[in-house]
Amino acid sequence: MGGFFGVAAKEDCVFDLFFGTDYHSHLGTRRAGMAVYDKEEGFAKAIHKIENSPFRTKFDKEANTMHGCYGIGSISDFEPQPIMVHSHHGTFAVTTVGKINNADTLVEEILKNHSHFFVMSNGNVNPTELVAALIDQKENFIDGIRYALDVIDGSLSVLVLTERGIYAGRDNHGRTPISIGRKDGAICATFESSAFTNLGYAPLRELKPGEIVVFDSEKLHTLSEPENARMKICTFLWIYYGYPSTSYEGISVEKMRYHCGEKLAGRDNVKADIVVGVPDSGTAHAIGYSNAAGIPFSRPLIKYTPTWPRSFMPTMQQNRDLIAKMKLIAVPDLIKGKSMVVIDDSIVRGTQLRETAEFLIESGATEVHVRPACPPIMYGCKYLNFSRSKSEMELISRRTIVALEGTEDVSKEVLKEYCDPDSERYQRMVDSICKQLNFTSLRYHRLDDMIESVGIEPDKLCTYCWNGEE
Repeated sequence: MGGFFGVAAKEDCVFDLFFGTDYHSHLGTRRAGMAVYDKEEGFAKAIHKIENSPFRTKFDKEANTMHGCYGIGSISDFEPQPIMVHSHHGTFAVTTVGKINNADTLVEEILKNHSHFFVMSNGNVNPTELVAALIDQKENFIDGIRYALDVIDGSLSVLVLTERGIYAGRDNHGRTPISIGRKDGAICATFESSAFTNLGYAPLRELKPGEIVVFDSEKLHTLSEPENARMKICTFLWIYYGYPSTSYEGISVEKMRYHCGEKLAGRDNVKADIVVGVPDSGTAHAIGYSNAAGIPFSRPLIKYTPTWPRSFMPTMQQNRDLIAKMKLIAVPDLIKGKSMVVIDDSIVRGTQLRETAEFLIESGATEVHVRPACPPIMYGCKYLNFSRSKSEMELISRRTIVALEGTEDVSKEVLKEYCDPDSERYQRMVDSICKQLNFTSLRYHRLDDMIESVGIEPDKLCTYCWNGEE
């Protein structure tokens, strides 16, 4: 995943850029960068690895030495960015959030014009550099950004830093957000709306799907809107990725999670002593469940935040199994002899929740009833870098279906049955997952209830990972 922050100010923007970018640290763990433009000093850029140190410590020097009136910053789980480009447009910098499924085709087309690309350590072209090259194919930034938004298969939201201001373009289907904030003498564009609150900005508005704008310290202008934009914002932003204090499309992340918990409790009749939220994103879901069910909320699992500020897991499976245990510390007095409802945001591979459930039982819990805040994840995301899974067979739901059907060649019709919470196949799958993960019981959130928990029109939400519908 990833996030970005851009700011244009009458005075120096680096203070706001530094903290605005830092407020996206929950969205990525590997790379971070800032690029600025100063009317006297020109462009400057810095990129650092943040795998072992938080953004603030890595960019402390730049926060005190960089200067500029315009700037963009990025937190990324994959590629180094922002990218600085020298082209017929002049010098500019680009940062992106998204996923490019047709990168190979686009690279091949651009290479005909003798372009060159930076290849990352995983052997793939840096997608942000590819976006910059697409922008450079056209005569101006407006046409270039529109071209990139239109030809990319997957998703793309982008900030472009220039001498004249900052361009922002939101994905044609609005799969990821761009919020605009304003204060006296400055305008900002950000992935997370809560990133600008403490910096004194008031929310202005969110970009519409496919909208392209440009802004300086005083004005924001809409440059382009697609004629047939169709909102399909990622629902998982509310379930997991979004910071609790942020909002998307006017819907609070924290409030949505409360509603999720309420809906889960409304369909449940389990008897338990306490309700437990797996830190961090499971907590609000659990509070909503607790309030609706009348079962006390408790915190017998504490995440060790000094060295585990984020909940992303390492890529190697043998490390996942160990670290799922190490980042949570138990409070034995709140566990021993207790039956509990345990709520997490989701079950992807199953590693973390299996380890958590076994950890609770070993610590004295009598029963562990697991209630994920979303339906079974059935399909790998086509639109965002949701995880580093290389195959849908890494999803525990798909592995379970293959085992139940006795073949990897499962038809779309059969998969559709497994997505239906009222079908026999669905219940068999849930029972099997429950047994595999050593839970006392397992009940997933229903898709219809989860959508209702968001509170916007269902056809504006992307639910592909749960039902395969685009």
